[in-house]
Amino acid sequence: MTSTHDHQPDPVDQEVLDGQAAYHPRALAFYDLVVFRGSAPLFWRCSPRNFLQMYATSVGASHLELGVGTGYLLTRTRFPVSNPKITLADLNPSTLDFTARRLAFYETTKVVANALKPLPVPAESHDSAALSFLLHCVPGSLREKGVAIRHAAAAVRPGGTVFGSTILYAGVPVTRSGRWLMNNLNDKGVFHNSEDNLEDLRDQLKQNFDDFDLVTRGSVALFRARKPA
Repeated sequence: MTSTHDHQPDPVDQEVLDGQAAYHPRALAFYDLVVFRGSAPLFWRCSPRNFLQMYATSVGASHLELGVGTGYLLTRTRFPVSNPKITLADLNPSTLDFTARRLAFYETTKVVANALKPLPVPAESHDSAALSFLLHCVPGSLREKGVAIRHAAAAVRPGGTVFGSTILYAGVPVTRSGRWLMNNLNDKGVFHNSEDNLEDLRDQLKQNFDDFDLVTRGSVALFRARKPA
């Protein structure tokens, strides 16, 4: 069952729009293969098992997915209840529609939203929120786009969890082929992570949470933070 929130986002910076424009319907058909079987293990040196484990240990009964991609991870996650409620939030109608269709066996709500702006969802209304492979696609340094972490936290109930992953440019090992692909994607405006480093991500988590975990696998940072109960 899918519903669509009628809230429309504020005018969005062109770079933000450019970053999500690559996720058009034709590209989404190949996204899982290219990202989770291709670039993640081969270029970023991070196995898909790491993402799946993070979801399995973090997702709640009422979940907010920011930057929905194709819903690959959500379809492979065992939720703590049989009938979870999932809010899909993204600027791109194509990704929202694609993922909602893929998750048709769950109750989903589609929300057109910019993670850099306060989210059009009720405060403290979800048990968990995820920002998976989102921040490296958002313009600006982590000192600026880290506001997305704060917006995710605002949507989560006390005791809830905010988790995610992002590809970093500095502070983590990057292979020669990984650096080539990263630079290429930055040049095309698909990535915006040339200023992203591990310490800035850690600082953003510290600003928003007292209790969090931050680990790296290859060039990927994975984080999980708990909102005080």
